Amino acid sequence: MAHRNRESSPVSDSKTSAHSERYTSDSDDSDTSEAEEDFQYHRNPLPGEVDIPIGKESHAEVTYVCPYQGAVLGTLTLTNYRLYFKKTARETPLVLDVPLCVISRIEKYGGQTSKGENCYGFELFCKDIRSVRFALKQEEQTRRDLIDKIDAWAFPVSHDLPLFAFEHNSESFGKNNGWNIYTPMTEYQRLKVLTNTQWKLTTANGDYKLCPSYPSMLVVPSAATDEELHAVARFRSKGRLPVLTWINIKTQVSITRCSQPLVGIPPNKSPEDQKLVRQIMEAMPENPKLCIMDARPKVNAIANGARGGGYENSELYHNAKIIFLNIHNIHVMRESLRKLKEICHPTRNDKHWLSHVESTQWLLHIKAVLAGALSIVEKVDKHETSVLVHCSDGWDRTPQITALAMIMLDSYYRTIEGFEVLIEKEWISFGHKFDDRIGHGEDKHSDAERSPVFLQFIECVWQICAQFPTAFEFNEAMLIYILDHLYSCLYGTFLGNTERRRLNENLKTKTISLWTDINTRIEDFTNPLYVDMLHSHVLYPVVSLRIIRLWNGYYLRWNPKLKPKEPMSRKNRELITLRDSLKSVKAKSTEASTRCTRL
Repeated sequence: MAHRNRESSPVSDSKTSAHSERYTSDSDDSDTSEAEEDFQYHRNPLPGEVDIPIGKESHAEVTYVCPYQGAVLGTLTLTNYRLYFKKTARETPLVLDVPLCVISRIEKYGGQTSKGENCYGFELFCKDIRSVRFALKQEEQTRRDLIDKIDAWAFPVSHDLPLFAFEHNSESFGKNNGWNIYTPMTEYQRLKVLTNTQWKLTTANGDYKLCPSYPSMLVVPSAATDEELHAVARFRSKGRLPVLTWINIKTQVSITRCSQPLVGIPPNKSPEDQKLVRQIMEAMPENPKLCIMDARPKVNAIANGARGGGYENSELYHNAKIIFLNIHNIHVMRESLRKLKEICHPTRNDKHWLSHVESTQWLLHIKAVLAGALSIVEKVDKHETSVLVHCSDGWDRTPQITALAMIMLDSYYRTIEGFEVLIEKEWISFGHKFDDRIGHGEDKHSDAERSPVFLQFIECVWQICAQFPTAFEFNEAMLIYILDHLYSCLYGTFLGNTERRRLNENLKTKTISLWTDINTRIEDFTNPLYVDMLHSHVLYPVVSLRIIRLWNGYYLRWNPKLKPKEPMSRKNRELITLRDSLKSVKAKSTEASTRCTRL
């Protein structure tokens, strides 16, 4: 009997696997019984998942044109959540499990008069790098109905249909309810902000009129009045005024975030904005200085000035130094990822591989984001200088570098819980536009708002993990799993652009949180090498192209020839079991020593 590999998604549980391919590999020398146990050949429907008929049938006979194994005959089943392909010949099984919202666009190829093998069908281009091609029999004339059904459920928002996350809420998780993982009060209490006389918690945005894209609860300098905050919001793009997001408990050095000032031409100025920035400086009396980190290239900031935006004039903001971090905008990043996709899937030729990777400039952009975050860390940690961070609107490049800086500065964010809290705080509550950047359920794949901003952040986290393999409680599987469900729309975590909209749509009661899933099977995402007591200090990763490398585990995971022979999940479980055994032995030894001492 053929040996079967695990699926290439990080977790083999079919309930939560976001986009998987399972196949036979003759080179797999793993135990047959274990492999058969891991291989889920039959689909397990999720709560709320229903089959969608294809014509008069429950499935369609198709040929999967696999870029690695060639043409594969099988059956295609469609549900309101996924597309499920199963190979006909079970001796060498192959299964595709593709959540429909992962699909970015659908393209037909061939016509009724086309000749040749597998010359007529359609191709699915997915948000997670890969593309999937199916060939049909021309005489059966099922393509139109099949594509119409896929189109409707892959882009439900464009067809006035519900996202599957709203159909999938049928379980009670009690204490593991992921929606409870982050509360602003708990986080600010951890940072001892509530007892800090220099800062205060304000409800000035309680009705979201101060800034519609900010959370309702904000931390600002204690001396700031509500009237001044409203004046500052009018001077900042999209009303995103400077607010506290992290503080060093010992030194009181802070990280605040905002959007660009609306300087324009001729230059405008705001005394209230200058006053608020001065109050942020004075919140640390020992060193009343501030470094304003503008994530943009300076030329872009100047160009924004012609459109009513711009950057701070250092002559008006005394004791403030302005540094430009040269991170490019969402359009440049989108084009770079497009080039990366072209070389990663399904290309198998190694010729000129390194030059092709270089031509995408993807790693240069990753380096720029990491370097920007490291600049914040150096100012905060080495120079004990507070930092104010912004880009244009403060919801793309800003959370990239503030969140990465916090990971380097604060070991809490390197735990599983802390990382979830960080994403909820810096990305979700502060209004990163997930709907616009990902395009959940929409068929506008060429929309200029699309951009891989959050993907870049997760990859930068992986780059830091690679340099400090024992400093993080979570593993690579968790990072990939987060990205898979960024696109899948199985959970409500990444739906919506703002806290206000999520509240209006009752996401916490109508959908399940991704953290619920992760926290109920924590061992699947635990790094067995994690040693918390050794890494409570600040991390300083090396930001060099000699060290930064392509994330093969994510971008090349669909190529079966490049997969590890032994699944990492199995190795992790074995190491965790060994670690727990050693802890048990150590505890018993300590107990025995204590008894001997007493005797």
